[in-house]
Amino acid sequence: MQNVTAILKQHTSMKKLPNFDIKPHGEISRAFLRQNILTFHRATEYIQNLSYGRNSNKEDLKSIFIEKKGTCSTKHAVLKQLANENDFKNIQLILGIFKMNPHNTPKVQKTLLENNLKYIPEAHNYLKYENEIFDYTKQNSSSAGFVNDLLFETEIQPNEINNFKIQIHKDYLINWLNENNNINYSLDELWKIREQCIEDLSK
Repeated sequence: MQNVTAILKQHTSMKKLPNFDIKPHGEISRAFLRQNILTFHRATEYIQNLSYGRNSNKEDLKSIFIEKKGTCSTKHAVLKQLANENDFKNIQLILGIFKMNPHNTPKVQKTLLENNLKYIPEAHNYLKYENEIFDYTKQNSSSAGFVNDLLFETEIQPNEINNFKIQIHKDYLINWLNENNNINYSLDELWKIREQCIEDLSK
């Protein structure tokens, strides 16, 4: 894990993800090829242009192709798995936690105000290559939307976007609540507020 100072130092130049021809070396690679998507850069464009929405089964990354939607978790996990299957394992899948607030996430303003919160530490997934962040969550997504509010980040694997990610997030929230005694919510109460914020983002 890295603290915010180390994270910010990394964003001084713009790099590009490596491109490669997709080979039929795994089920995710074959799923892209069935969509006539032949290169990794084309795959990132396809994923970024899909609608934002929760998938019915996060354990099955192929659901993205069936449901034509995904979240930051499933969208970046499927790209990381594609990179893995084609031996580009230096492209990292990152779990970052940032201060989700009305400035960087305007749709949550109402919920935060109603609950007297300036922000909630929220987990976000994205790719990283040579210390540069690449965010394909939505069409207009970029690291500029959250990098200044990052609290920490750690590398995970595609099969860790569900229970493992939730546990890291909840552990962080527990520590955050313990360090901020003025916030009088239990973990369960805070998680419900967070869930409402996520619902707000889908509207």
